Order: sequence, then structure tokens, then C-alpha cells
Amino acid sequence: MAFLRRRSGTPAGPDFDVLAMDPGDWPGDFGAALLADPEDGSCQGIFLRYDLLAGRGPSMLIGNLCEGSPAREPEDGVPFEVRQLLAAIGNDEPVGVVDTEDFPVMLGDDLLIVKKVKLSESRVSCVQFGRSDGIQVTVTTWDRPITDDLYKLLKPLPAEMFQA
Repeated sequence: MAFLRRRSGTPAGPDFDVLAMDPGDWPGDFGAALLADPEDGSCQGIFLRYDLLAGRGPSMLIGNLCEGSPAREPEDGVPFEVRQLLAAIGNDEPVGVVDTEDFPVMLGDDLLIVKKVKLSESRVSCVQFGRSDGIQVTVTTWDRPITDDLYKLLKPLPAEMFQA
């Protein structure tokens, strides 16, 4: 996927393209947060919240985590974005990973290998894939399945959205 590349010389915000659905295409509320390194403040990732639940929390969360981000490898295997989604909707029930499965998705002429993460909380859907620039993208949804059509809607967001 040629459009997925590292940027150079970005004055603020992440030094990578943030892959997500364009907020203008989303009918509900949208929010974004930077995951900063506690020691040097560098960007370790960006996660985006899409709310269709009338202010009661996000229905979808998309994370973009760079290589070396501690959030990419949680000790219990539950993706960071799943924990963020559950916290945002006020669900504090314990959740665990039951199984994972890799499957192919065709995007035009490109093949994307997506990992489905099956969780003990059945109302949460979660998929992950790696980009050509080393960024790990995680999409997690509350009470709705993730279909192959979603991958066609993902695109890089403008860097200006994340500049101070």
C-alpha cells in the first residue's frame, strides 16, 4: 500500500501518517488523542474515537501505534485500544483474548493480512494489521461487526490535524 509511508520533518504531532476514517465522513462525534512517551513526550501513537452512541461513548476506536510503543505489546495480550474503548463506555468487566486468526483482505491489487482478535467480551470486535511503515493499526468496535468494507474507508488524515 504505497500511500502508507513515514513523513519527515513534521514540526509537531506524529511523524507518521495516521490511518483512519475521515472525520467528515462520520455522522457522530469524533475525538483524537496522542499517546505520549512519559519520558521525552515523543509521539508513541494516536488513537481516534468515533461516537455514534449520542455522547455515551465511542462505537469505534482506531489506534495507530508506532514501533517501540509499549502499548503495542500489553502483558495480558488485550489490545490497548480495546481497553480504551471499554473505559470510555464505562464497561469495567474483565476482558481477555480468547483466540486470534489471520485472514487476507484484498484492497484493489493489494493484499492486506488482518489479524482478528476474539475477546471474552463478545460485544467487542477487534482487528489489527501492520502497515508498510511499521505502524500497527487496531480497529475495535462496540456492538457491531467489522466488515471488509471498513478497510476501503481507511485513509491517511492530514498532518495539520495533529499539529500544536
